[in-house]
This record gives sequence, C-alpha cells and structure tokens, in this order.
Amino acid sequence: MVITAPCVVALTWRLEDTLGNLIDELEQPLEFFFGGDDLLAKVEETLANQEAGFRAWVQLEPEHAFGDYDARLVFFEDRSVFPGDVDVGMRFDGLPEGCKALDMPLDATYTVTEVYPTHVVLDGNHPLAGIALRLDVVVRDVRSATLEEIARGSVTESDLTVLDAMPSSPRLH
Repeated sequence: MVITAPCVVALTWRLEDTLGNLIDELEQPLEFFFGGDDLLAKVEETLANQEAGFRAWVQLEPEHAFGDYDARLVFFEDRSVFPGDVDVGMRFDGLPEGCKALDMPLDATYTVTEVYPTHVVLDGNHPLAGIALRLDVVVRDVRSATLEEIARGSVTESDLTVLDAMPSSPRLH
C-alpha cells in the first residue's frame, strides 16, 4: 500500500542530534496516523507516496522540528507554589496552580530546570527546541486508517503526538 492521507504507518527510527548523539530509538514498530498531527510535517513529506520497506535519513532543522529556543519562555516562580518534592525534570501541563507568571502561555508544558530554596526555574520550551536533528526512519507497514482514527486524526485516543517528545524519557512519539 502506498502512503497517502489518511492511512496508518508503522515506523521504527533512530533520532540523533547533528553530532550523532542518540536522542531516541524506536526499535519496535509503532503506528502513527499519516495526514494528521501524529508526525512532523517534514517527516510526512518524506514518507508521502512511499511503501513498506522505505528508509530515509531526514534532516530536521529547528523550524521543521520543535522550533527555535525562546528565552522568553523561561521564568522564576516562588518555591511555595510547588509540592515539597519538586525536582528538576518535573513537567507541568500549563502553569502550576498559584503561579504568578500569568503572561506565559497557558497551554504550554513547563519543565522544572532548577530548584532553589526560594524559587523554581520553569522552561516552556520543548526539550528539543533549537536543536537540529537527524532521523533515520524505516516504514515497517502501511494500512488503511479506521473511521475512528480518521475522525480523531490520530491512531491513539491520547493527546500525545510527536510534538510531545521528551529526551528525559526518550520519546519522540
């Protein structure tokens, strides 16, 4: 079957930075909805009109992956806003309750990057923002999307997409 929207592709991959450092490796095939939000546009562009067995190296500049790093999305928040066990690497969907930085985007995911006795540093950038990436991707299978998948625009019912990657728990998907 040829990859055209809407369909489902099963992929494996190896994701590296431009120095060859491993960021994520998907060894067992995982399904993604092609023609929705499950994959980055540049990856979809590369896979379009291909078939199972296709392999490609995709260069992803920040503008084609997770965007440029935006220093305006880094801010301090009072330590009292956080639970006692707050630690570097913890993530919050949206601003934590009681947060005073109301000028920050409400729909971002914030990562704790530093913890001090009086304050905590939060970063609303994607963990891979500003990084050029190299993706070695292999199409393992292609199938028709179900009506439910087409309606959702995704293979899964979760809101997790490729845009939610976290190197700290290596997932690009």
